[in-house]
Amino acid sequence: MLKFHPGVYAVGKNYQIIITTKTESFVSVKIENNLYVDDSNGILKSSSGTHTIEVPQEVLNSSGHYTVIEKKIIKRLPYFSRTEDDIYFEYDFKPVTEDNPKCYHIADAHNEKIKTVNAALAYGKPDFLILNGDIPEDSGQISNFYTIFEIVSNITEGNIPTVFTRGNHDLRGNCAEKIVDYTPNMNGNSYYSFRLGNIWGLCLDCGEDKPDDNEEYGHTVACHQFRVKETEYIKHIIENRANEYDETGVRHKIIVVHSPFTHEFEKPFDIEKDIFTEWCRLLKEFIKPEIMICGHTHKLGIYEPGCDYDTYGQPCTVVVASETEKKKHFTGTGFEFGNDEIKITFTNNRGDIVDSISMKI
Repeated sequence: MLKFHPGVYAVGKNYQIIITTKTESFVSVKIENNLYVDDSNGILKSSSGTHTIEVPQEVLNSSGHYTVIEKKIIKRLPYFSRTEDDIYFEYDFKPVTEDNPKCYHIADAHNEKIKTVNAALAYGKPDFLILNGDIPEDSGQISNFYTIFEIVSNITEGNIPTVFTRGNHDLRGNCAEKIVDYTPNMNGNSYYSFRLGNIWGLCLDCGEDKPDDNEEYGHTVACHQFRVKETEYIKHIIENRANEYDETGVRHKIIVVHSPFTHEFEKPFDIEKDIFTEWCRLLKEFIKPEIMICGHTHKLGIYEPGCDYDTYGQPCTVVVASETEKKKHFTGTGFEFGNDEIKITFTNNRGDIVDSISMKI
């Protein structure tokens, strides 16, 4: 049986369907007459209990339905492995449409599941979900990753897409190097573009929030080199703009990133001035996004270019879209992308609409 409903994550022009099982099983996904499997060079995977199966967006969008097939393992042997009969789980799927798409944003859950889901339910059913870093408290154990799966399961029920980014706390703990096996990625990288309806987005990853040699990390991170590589990826996106943000049908361009890197924080958080200034320049000069959606600070805010918060040259409006206070309450944010404006709605776990603002674009 499945632990949770699948998560259908937008990565590039594909979906990565992530499925968790309660026992060792082989898992596949069937869409119409197409069968997609979770394998390693032709060997079906079973040991981790978490399966990532990539399918083309156009295939699932066109079908509007997918079937998860689980085959439980009785005993896996060098010869004549024994398995149970297939179990089928049916899911309808609603792709993001061209007309005023709505999403709900959650960051900084820090293992809190109920409050974050309640805040999302207060907004209503979105067309897609954004999970923007620090969803687990840390990566100290694999079970922390189940916070991601459970929140996605309760909000999307396997029926709508999710966009996922990594936060700085996700780099901490003895399972941090394994998070890539439990979350969406592009060729092992935690930064990538995505397309949902008329929205083109770029997921960026700032890595940790202090210098690599900070004693808190105990020599476990190398985020500077990681950010250098990410800079080259942004340049690659710009070179390939015709197949990315300049592609036919793109109406909205958004950046999703856990940390609002356009602002210089106080020591020891004042990292990578040159790299983050270059990111801002590339985004502003070439990509020209409408909005950057962030978390990290645990304090809601809408920051326009040129404000006191703008240190490195904001390419667009920056929205810090989650607020957490020592697990006492949680506030997340809904976004509705209209032709001339983006409507921003803050809702909390008590079911309140905290505020609603329309941003002209």
